[in-house]
Amino acid sequence: MEEYSIRKIKKEDNQAVAQLIRAVFDELNIPKVGTAYEDPYLDLMFEEYNKPKSVYYVVEKDGKIIGSAGVAPLENEAETICELQKMYFLPETRGLGIGSKMMAMCLQSAKDFGFEKCYLETMPFMHDAQKLYKKVGFEYICSPMGSTGHISCPVWMLKEL
Repeated sequence: MEEYSIRKIKKEDNQAVAQLIRAVFDELNIPKVGTAYEDPYLDLMFEEYNKPKSVYYVVEKDGKIIGSAGVAPLENEAETICELQKMYFLPETRGLGIGSKMMAMCLQSAKDFGFEKCYLETMPFMHDAQKLYKKVGFEYICSPMGSTGHISCPVWMLKEL
């Protein structure tokens, strides 16, 4: 893959990030109800992650955002637990190791913020994503944590940081 960069989201990235996330939902036929697709701040990601103990990264290539992911406190959970949120990549970026780099940045940020555990939710058919999560130490848990509102995501994982 040619040159790409990973950086923190900027306000002017909001529209491109929302389009990327919606495009991946459409491509993979991910349910739109009870998932991140319905999050009220999907069009305001910069503002949402411009909060304490939160960060959102984008992958950019040739001026185009091709992937994104972030961490933030897990709502209605212990303050030592964060959530890996909205990790999505366009098809042409998958399988190139970019997800691993993005994951490493997110988990390091979580540690730097003082979190002790990281939670995530995903879909059962997202096998490649789960493979990456397991590779970095996430383990399956039997029930959801916090209050994400993502009732259509039936796979839950947790990692000690």
